Amino acid sequence: MSGKPELIIKFVVVGGGIAGLACAIALRRVGHRVVVLEQYSDTDFSKMSHGGIRLPPNVSKVLFHWGLERALRQVSITSSAMEVEIYETGEYIGTHRWEEEVLRETGGDFLFLHHAELRKVLHDAAIAAGAEVRAGTKVVSVSGDGPHVTLTTGETLLADVIVGADGRSSVVQQAIVGKGVFDAAPYQSLFYNTTVPGELMRADPQLAPFFKKPVETMFVWLGNNRSAVAFRIGGKDEFALHLWVPPRQKGLSDDDCWGGGLDLKEMRRQLGECEPRLLKMTKLAATPSRVQVKMVPPIADWVDERGRMAIIGEAAHPLPAGSLQGGAMAVEDAAVFAKLFSHLRDKDQISTFLHAFQDLREDRCASVAHTEQCNLYFQMLPTGPQQEQRDQDMRAKTAQGESVFGGGEASEQWEQLKELWGYDAEDEADDWWVKWGLLRERAKQRSLDMEAEMNVARLSSLRMRA
Repeated sequence: MSGKPELIIKFVVVGGGIAGLACAIALRRVGHRVVVLEQYSDTDFSKMSHGGIRLPPNVSKVLFHWGLERALRQVSITSSAMEVEIYETGEYIGTHRWEEEVLRETGGDFLFLHHAELRKVLHDAAIAAGAEVRAGTKVVSVSGDGPHVTLTTGETLLADVIVGADGRSSVVQQAIVGKGVFDAAPYQSLFYNTTVPGELMRADPQLAPFFKKPVETMFVWLGNNRSAVAFRIGGKDEFALHLWVPPRQKGLSDDDCWGGGLDLKEMRRQLGECEPRLLKMTKLAATPSRVQVKMVPPIADWVDERGRMAIIGEAAHPLPAGSLQGGAMAVEDAAVFAKLFSHLRDKDQISTFLHAFQDLREDRCASVAHTEQCNLYFQMLPTGPQQEQRDQDMRAKTAQGESVFGGGEASEQWEQLKELWGYDAEDEADDWWVKWGLLRERAKQRSLDMEAEMNVARLSSLRMRA
């Protein structure tokens, strides 16, 4: 368990997704009181199509540290490799194996699981830790003035701190920034997220080999303004399928759609020219979700002017839809946030800790967002000299028996991944406390001591005059 603060306060967390539940777990680990408000009911969640999610080592190690390794292992598989193909033809370009030494250094594993299973693990852990999670509870407004949230029912909940973990279209974000940042941004492409029953894939001679690799493998297709990723997920006999494609024709709505109702034919029409296996997988797939892919510039303010509200996760730093680090950044946020508040002694520190949270996280998150944008661009390079050079470099490495990420631009991307995975969220917060937090506390205490001494001196002087 983490260290306990001298002062216990109440947090109201708006949003019960990965970010909100992770925040609840982390705050309960250090002893604070937490209420999570989630607008969707459990029944709503069960109807939504969330598909598969990838958890890189930098987040799995945090969840393992929180005591969730056993629960995660039961619903996930551990990936060891990535295989690269050409989207239009299915040509095999090469393979990359995750380096065991790198994984050992990070302290985590590369896990594949269903989004719903991850949320259930976090939900159960938050409840077990003592958080109150209220499903089917929609927030209509928030305020940092005597911090409170107002629900659609008219009920008002008071808090010491309000945390906005309510995603890209965040009520708390709008209250802090003054506008909806994500909704106003243009979109470049669409992301479809679905799953394919493993039983149906194994029954097809072209698809069955996906299940016969010597190690668990993620498959990546590089295409002309299109890309796809597929991987087997634990907990269920399913294959996750992620697709990035151009926007639809003008006049057709591309609004985000999570709750079903999408026609599979729509997704197949967006495939364009693609290899036969991808087409077969989309014909066997479950109803997908659809999300607009946006490159959102960094949000300047994560904390309100009164220092009583803050945003985390996608509300603070939206990543392109389908990003590898999407869930990871949310959990890292939660770990740093709670670690800072494990040092709370009085309410005067609240604003300092909220601003320290942003200071600690914004560069990291901006760097990750840039990397994810570059990765997506790399996967979706339009036909031309740059795309040809990328493919030729990978073919050459494979012909020499090397990893496809063994040198050049691809190698630089791999080095960036290793740096991403080696990050330790709680260590960052501890370092801040040692370098700055304690220094500020000691300076504040010296100021109070000096003021007390001056008051004593004044009293003595007044008595002498009397």
